[in-house]
Amino acid sequence: MDAPTLNSAYEIVRQPLGQILPRLSAVLGPLIPHRAAAELATHCAHSPYKSVGGSAVPSAAELTPLLASGTPGSPWQGTAVVHGEEREVVAVTSDATARRSVLVLVREDGAGPVPDEVLSVAQALWDLVTSHFDRFAVEAMPGALARSRAAADTRARVIAELTTAHSSALSGILGVLRSRALDDASARATATDLAVNALIQVRSESKRDRSLAGEPAHEAFERLADGLRTMLRHSPVRLELGPPATPRTLAADVAHGARAIVRALLLVVLEQESVGRVHISWQVTEHELRATLRDDGPGTLADCDMGAGSIIDRLEVLGGRLEIDAVPGWGTTITATLPLATADAPVAAVDPLTGLGGRELEVLTHLALGHRNRQIAAALHISESTVKFHVANILTKLGVASRGEAAALFHRAA
Repeated sequence: MDAPTLNSAYEIVRQPLGQILPRLSAVLGPLIPHRAAAELATHCAHSPYKSVGGSAVPSAAELTPLLASGTPGSPWQGTAVVHGEEREVVAVTSDATARRSVLVLVREDGAGPVPDEVLSVAQALWDLVTSHFDRFAVEAMPGALARSRAAADTRARVIAELTTAHSSALSGILGVLRSRALDDASARATATDLAVNALIQVRSESKRDRSLAGEPAHEAFERLADGLRTMLRHSPVRLELGPPATPRTLAADVAHGARAIVRALLLVVLEQESVGRVHISWQVTEHELRATLRDDGPGTLADCDMGAGSIIDRLEVLGGRLEIDAVPGWGTTITATLPLATADAPVAAVDPLTGLGGRELEVLTHLALGHRNRQIAAALHISESTVKFHVANILTKLGVASRGEAAALFHRAA
C-alpha cells in the first residue's frame, strides 16, 4: 500500500471500536462510492453486526448469505437483496481471524464496476480491521471481556426461551387431541404434523447464533404469528393479529425476547375460562417495542398470574415492564414494553471514558492490566516520555490522582 493508504489505515484502527466502521466507510467512500456500509464479524461476541447509512443498510440476516458464500481475498461485486429489493453491492470477505467476517457496501443504482486495484485496497483494509478486532478478542481486554460475558448470558437466556417454544408446540398438539371435530386418524395425522414442524423449528433455532440476529420488525412479528397460528389451529379461540407498521430492524435480544414473552403471556391467557378471542399486536416507537394482548375473557387476571420465574424475570433482564388492565366482565389487556436502546447506550451518555482519545484509551487499557510505562511503550511502539504524557492527560481528564484510581474507574466503566 502507498503512503496515503497507510495513513488512512492508521486513522481507521486508532479509532474507538464503535467508530471504526464509520471511519472505514469514509475512507472507502471516494474509492467506492456507496450509500451504506455494514459488517458481520462473527468472532465478535458482543456486537458482531454494525452498520452506517440509515435506512439503506442491509440487516444481519441479509449479510449472512454473503458471509457464507464469500471467498476470502476475492472481493465480490454484484446485486443482493437489501430490504426486499435488489441493490448493487460490494462484499469483502476476510479470514484474517479464526472465523470469517464480511464487509458490505451498498452502492447507488447504476454504479459502474469497481476496478480490481480498488478492490485490492478494500480487501487489505478489511483484513487489517478484522485482525485488529481479533486482537481485542484474543487478548480479552477488560472491556471486551465484560461485553463477551454479557453476550454469553444472552445466549443462555435464549436457550431458556426454547422451553417456551416447546410449551407452545405441546399446547397446539393437545388442542388437536382434545378437539371433537377430528376423528382419531385425522387427529393423529395432524398432531404428527405439528410435532414434526415444531421439532424442525426448535432445531433450526438452536443452531442459530442469536447474537448475530437483527430482524426487521415485521419479519420478527410474522415469525411469531406463524407459531401462534399453529398453536391455535384447532382451538375455539379466534386469533387476531396486528403487525408493526415500520421497516425498522430490531436487535436480537428484543426480537427473540418479545416473541418468547408473547407466547408465554398467551399461554396464561388461554388458561382462563370463556376466552373466545385474543388480539395480539406490536407497536414500535423510536425508543421501545410494545407488545399488546387483549382478550374477551372474565377480566380477572393480575400480576400474580404471570409467574415470577418466567415472564416478569425475562422482562426485567431486558429492561422491560409489564402492565395489566383487567376489567371484570370485559376482558384483560396486557402490555409488555421492551426498550430498543442497546445496553451500552445509556452508559455511554455518562461514561467518563468518552472524553479520552483513541491512544489514551489504549494506554488506559494497559494501565488497567497493571502494566508499567516501559511495557506500555513497547506494546504501543511509542516512547516512555509519550506514555507519561498520555498518562498525565488521562489522570486530568478522568479527575483522578493516581494510576490505580484510573484503573479502577476503567474497570467500573467496563
